[in-house]
Amino acid sequence: MTEKFESLPSRLKAVSSLQTINDVPCLIVKEDDTPRPFLFWIHGRTAYKELDSGRYLRCIRSGINVCAVDLPGHGERLEPEMQGANRILPVVTQMAREIDGVLAGLSEVGGFDMTKAALGGMSAGGMASIRRCLQVHPFKALILEATCGDWSFLRNKPMCAGLRDDEFHEINPIEHLSDWTCVPTLAFHSKKDEWIPFEAEESFLRALRLRCGSNAEIELVSFEQTGAPFEHVGFGHQSPKVKEVQVEFLLNNVANCQECCK
Repeated sequence: MTEKFESLPSRLKAVSSLQTINDVPCLIVKEDDTPRPFLFWIHGRTAYKELDSGRYLRCIRSGINVCAVDLPGHGERLEPEMQGANRILPVVTQMAREIDGVLAGLSEVGGFDMTKAALGGMSAGGMASIRRCLQVHPFKALILEATCGDWSFLRNKPMCAGLRDDEFHEINPIEHLSDWTCVPTLAFHSKKDEWIPFEAEESFLRALRLRCGSNAEIELVSFEQTGAPFEHVGFGHQSPKVKEVQVEFLLNNVANCQECCK
């Protein structure tokens, strides 16, 4: 086992294992092989799948399993040059392509109810989640942390350096919502985020509401200030609240939702 795995809280480590599924390192959190709702979680840039054990503990205590994955170039597949801000797009694009392969493997692992899956991610992980949801997908709910799908606000950031305008418009998620599958979506963002502007998240969710209709469950939980580094890396003193709200959201829209199985 890896050093990061060994550092997990004993309660979490007791129900967790490391598995590589279709070349993607995964942290599998489940108590047994009984099929249960689950969260497919993608961490942010420079982080790793074992980070944020509080999220996983809250999920497992609520009967929700977890599959957390390492982004390309991160964690068990570490390539330091892939962690730079100028490498976000290749990382996000590759991760979005890898999601289905992991899901296919999970269906054989046991313990994961494939009809009750939620997708979520933080920062670059959230971008990968959004990219995947631009096409038909099996997820019943979506969680987004400190991320965005309106990349026009990032046009002058390192992640978009060197892109021609036509190339940028081709990949900007907000410009490609025609095939978006509308599911309950819960987003969190600090208004003082120094890396991904709050307005970028707000703009994307506004476009989603137009795409999905006024009755769509699309919520943005915002904070004036969290005390987190750069107001981006986690949510500082708001972190417990974020995790608790997320679990309630998963219970309502995935675990206990009768419509989810249809």
